[in-house]
Amino acid sequence: MGVSPSGAADAISIRLGNRLLGNAEGAAGLEMTLLGGTFMFPEGAAMALAGSDFGATLDGQPVELWTALEAKPGQVLRLGPARSGARCYLCVRGGIEAQLFLGSASTHVLSGLGGHGGRALRKGDVLRIGTSNRATPKRRLSMQALEKLSSRKVLRVTPGPQSDWFAEGSQRVFYSEVYRVAEESNRMGLRLEGAAISAPPGGEMISEGVALGAVQVPEGGRPIILFVEQQTTGGYPKIANVISADFHSLGQLRPRDEIRFERVEWEKARALLREQEELTASKELIVE
Repeated sequence: MGVSPSGAADAISIRLGNRLLGNAEGAAGLEMTLLGGTFMFPEGAAMALAGSDFGATLDGQPVELWTALEAKPGQVLRLGPARSGARCYLCVRGGIEAQLFLGSASTHVLSGLGGHGGRALRKGDVLRIGTSNRATPKRRLSMQALEKLSSRKVLRVTPGPQSDWFAEGSQRVFYSEVYRVAEESNRMGLRLEGAAISAPPGGEMISEGVALGAVQVPEGGRPIILFVEQQTTGGYPKIANVISADFHSLGQLRPRDEIRFERVEWEKARALLREQEELTASKELIVE
């Protein structure tokens, strides 16, 4: 369809937030990036915050991350700037009601499609919560799960479609150097600052479809990690691809964070994803 995936930048966090509330893992929630917001619950709601710490309070009282709780009618939730990581998710029992576009409730900001008017939320917006007959017991995420699912700064990658275009010296630079996330990074791509990677001879290629997490090397040699609102085709060679099990870590990277790349083989990448999915679905994940 020519539309990139969009959806949560840290899909693991929103899935776990929904599990805490007994929602389907794909129920719509709110994503906040670097700065939170103020939310009032006129009729109350069961809610949970997942992801990074934004110093949340409910009527002035601190709110724990990764814990299901009740907001009483009229109570106000406030979140400030991120204290760690980049994104926090507000999940509510029943999910946020939204008209689906291409089967998704997410907002594709770049193209103005889906979600709430195809845009970021603004002051005064009113969102409706879906109905749910389930009670929400006091639940929290186990510490063991938090440790195993914590975001990483060493990103594991498999070879990209054009990895063999890059000379051995260029690959050595890519896998040994520390890169810094640039200020102009966004949901379309994470631009990296650091040692330049020498472009392959010729430097041009016919545009082709690109994958989520692809690490492309444009002219100038500064890598770009393609993210959830990526362009769907590209004409720059890809030296590597971030593995699926580390996508959620990309969603928690903020400007000036420093990262490195570690190459893994295909079987290892698949095993890590299986392990992550098994843990995410595990009954031991939630403590009541």
